[in-house]
Amino acid sequence: MIDPGALAAQITKLSVESLKAHNAERTGTLRLIKAALMNKALERNAALTPAEEQQTLTSMIKQRRDSIEQFTKGNRPELAAIEAAEIVIIEEFLPKALDEAGLATLVTATLAELEATLGHKPGMKDMGASMKAVQAKLQATGVRADGRLVSDLVKKGLAG
Repeated sequence: MIDPGALAAQITKLSVESLKAHNAERTGTLRLIKAALMNKALERNAALTPAEEQQTLTSMIKQRRDSIEQFTKGNRPELAAIEAAEIVIIEEFLPKALDEAGLATLVTATLAELEATLGHKPGMKDMGASMKAVQAKLQATGVRADGRLVSDLVKKGLAG
């Protein structure tokens, strides 16, 4: 079993290293990660599980992607670049994301299993059950994927 505070300890260690290396951007991002994890733990009033740590980091990435979109619309590429650099650092602490081809294969296999379970080909009315099955399979395999991409592939699989 993974130690509940292992990620926070690892981030603290890396923060010290980046501080000594005078890498201000990395140090700042690591501090943001540590603060987000501590806030989540305080909110729950308990240590975070690895899944909750992963969810917190995924939320941080989603926030930054939304910021990049807003900064790009607002013609602020320098701020969008800062957010993109933070995403790269945050992703270091998450499992590797599944590429689109691998995700498409997983979605197709999951929809085939769902078809066998339901006894009929799932349609758009089965979107919720399909998404839940795909997310469960992703979690079981220990990989992650962008939620929008998963949704698009499931819709494509259900329509086709």
